[in-house]
Amino acid sequence: MTEQNKTRKRRSNGKESRRRILDAAVEVATERGYEGTSIALVSKKSGLPASSIYWHFKDKDELIAAVIERSFSSWISGWVVPEDGTPRERIIALARQVAKTLLESSDFLRLGLMLTLERRPVEPTARTMFLQVREQAQRQLVEAARTLSPDLPEEAIELLATYAMATADGLFIAHEIGGDSVDLLALFELHAHSLYDAAQRLSIHE
Repeated sequence: MTEQNKTRKRRSNGKESRRRILDAAVEVATERGYEGTSIALVSKKSGLPASSIYWHFKDKDELIAAVIERSFSSWISGWVVPEDGTPRERIIALARQVAKTLLESSDFLRLGLMLTLERRPVEPTARTMFLQVREQAQRQLVEAARTLSPDLPEEAIELLATYAMATADGLFIAHEIGGDSVDLLALFELHAHSLYDAAQRLSIHE
């Protein structure tokens, strides 16, 4: 095997082991929360030695931060503002995209909300990561609101985006509590109608 092929194999093995570690961390953190997660448990779940985990991540906090970042990136890349249809139809289509991708990539929100509600003297890197990706999501929502409601002033657009995110948090929590008995797609469609009506009201009052 040539040196180039050996390098490629090492990189491939490194990516695979990193994926296994992140997948295992998700399972452990979902079961035990941030405080209950440990490198030892992630090692046991992934089948990889602790030394391999420490090769990729400095500590548990950095590992959970990476889980949040990976999950968020998968979620945010899965939805775009539709170009066709009436404004109401486009908002509904976007809301359904957001809900669908959230069902597929919700680890960042589940872990992030847990971290956000916990207060510590020194904030963990994972919580900081969640706040950063949340801010990015807020910017995405602001851009979507500008596209779908171009006549609204900036203050109204910011308010609408904040309302959209806060309500989406609540719907996600309802789904976490109710499980499959809660139709998240249907709830987000109702949410989309509310957002459209709210945009209309904001437009009238300006």
